[in-house]
Amino acid sequence: MSLLEIEDLSVTFNGTSASPPVRAVDSVDLRLEAGETLAVVGESGSGKTVTALSLLGLNPPEPVCSTTGSLRLDGTDLGTLGDKEWRAVRGRRVAMVFQDPGSALNPLLTIGTQITDAVRAHERLTREQARRRAVEALEQARMPEPESRLRQYPHELSGGMRQRAAIALAIAARPRLLIADEPTTALDVAVQAEIMAMLRSLCIDLGMGLILITHDLGVVAEQADRVAVMYAGRVVESGPAAHVLKRPRMPYTQALLSATPRLDAPARTRLLSIEGQPPRLRERPSGCSFAPRCPVAVDDCTTSAPPLTVFDGEHAAACLFADAPAELPTARAAPASVPEAAVTADSARPLVEFDAVDLRYPVRGGALRRVTGHVHAVREVSLRVEAGRTLALVGESGSGKTSLTKLLLRLERPSGGTVRYDGIDVTRPGPTGLRRLQREVQVVFQNPYASLDPRLTVRQILTEPLRVHDLDAGEDILTGLLRDVGLDSFALDRFPSAFSGGQRQRIAIARALALRPRLIVCDEAVSALDVSIQAQVLNLLAGLQAEHGMAYLFITHDLAVVRSVAHRIAVMRHGRIVEEGTAEQIYADPAHDYTRELLASAPGRHAAPLSRHNERSPLWQR
Repeated sequence: MSLLEIEDLSVTFNGTSASPPVRAVDSVDLRLEAGETLAVVGESGSGKTVTALSLLGLNPPEPVCSTTGSLRLDGTDLGTLGDKEWRAVRGRRVAMVFQDPGSALNPLLTIGTQITDAVRAHERLTREQARRRAVEALEQARMPEPESRLRQYPHELSGGMRQRAAIALAIAARPRLLIADEPTTALDVAVQAEIMAMLRSLCIDLGMGLILITHDLGVVAEQADRVAVMYAGRVVESGPAAHVLKRPRMPYTQALLSATPRLDAPARTRLLSIEGQPPRLRERPSGCSFAPRCPVAVDDCTTSAPPLTVFDGEHAAACLFADAPAELPTARAAPASVPEAAVTADSARPLVEFDAVDLRYPVRGGALRRVTGHVHAVREVSLRVEAGRTLALVGESGSGKTSLTKLLLRLERPSGGTVRYDGIDVTRPGPTGLRRLQREVQVVFQNPYASLDPRLTVRQILTEPLRVHDLDAGEDILTGLLRDVGLDSFALDRFPSAFSGGQRQRIAIARALALRPRLIVCDEAVSALDVSIQAQVLNLLAGLQAEHGMAYLFITHDLAVVRSVAHRIAVMRHGRIVEEGTAEQIYADPAHDYTRELLASAPGRHAAPLSRHNERSPLWQR
């Protein structure tokens, strides 16, 4: 008997007289064995998270939401549980690690209190026994100095440590099934590799099943035993990860793989994005849901939905051409190089200059809070960002990347050295220079949950910067901004809370593009996006750069993304630049040990090659 068996699961959000019902999950079948990792991939709105929440009984109750089908965990039918029985299941038998640990952890309680409370809610333990269990859970989550972390609050931990604390909170009661929803999206490659290795070992050591919801196919290739690809609420392909990633039979899976940036691709190669957008679930097509976007669709695809058919043992796909011969129409061209902006006398000179920049934070101690020392966040950094070019800053958490950009954005004042934008000293810009900085330098922050005002609609969020700078904020302008980042105009009158993390980040990018700035600081701007939308946004940024000569200062931990966008790369560690060069130089012949370490930690680097280099090429390339 499998640890988890999902059969014919459907979840429908019942509408009103003015709004028809929405079937978010449609006839999903999944299974998971103890000690196994199942990766669930797909674009935002494909039903991944709703499926996971069904396993925790967290979907809205009737009559708001109707759930049908069978959910069996260790032989227990979860669909028959009442409220009291669900409380015994959540945390004890099924636990979840959410995407944003800052939101998942209570900021008012210490890490120790949160973990011990969770354990004692399910087991009769003394406070000391619960404390020892909390230390054990932190040790299993590879938390350094676990004893001292019990007394700390979430804000006192780095992003990677907060995620470890959230994982410790989830595994403390020793659940049989752990659901991880994008657990490493915001983490640098070194921490990401540690977290994924830790989750994998926990599955084996504790006999626990892991459902990994992710858009990072490199992580899937390295960590998953099985994979299920979801689109418009349905599973369109599933099977052993090695089979699905090497020989994808569904055009949607092939499209996701083609849209994924690769470390072995030529530098600054335009990504193959998926044309169009997923269907609105209220207006689901009568045939295959992917047909309107599929490059090989025929008339039959629009009239009947193909069933999930098994090929090669356990490999299943829902496509009329899943087992078709190679004579299929070609509908896509090979990736092209990213268009380059014309080099002029203006673009050849630096747009941004960091000259011997230092940033020190005082450390205070004692009753009088006197300065007892300094933390050097940035040390003697000199960099140039040329107009119309992209400089990527890479490095682990705490290396000083964001601190350096704060100096440019006037959020911190340098302790030494100078920062100039187009000849303007950003520490003393004057009224005219300040107005230029505010319009010409925009930023896309890492966390879309914090960067958008929850009290404003999307229309107000996009309109605000345009009105501040006396620019046109007409309906066509706002609709065009949303279209550029893959959203429909229906989003304009909704609040941020109505959107997923990836959709919120698209709104943040649209806001940054509204003023058509000369420089955009992208602080992990695409880390929360699905690979298809990520490809669209990266291609959009490249197109705007070629058309308008826009420059980017790109901060990211995704080295494959860096390769596809950057002209030059600067590697930071402990506040210093340890290596700088062109993208080709850095990837082909890294000079510094730390750079080689980062490249070796990149997800997917040690996995078997994905379909792009396999004998079964995508359908549109046959």
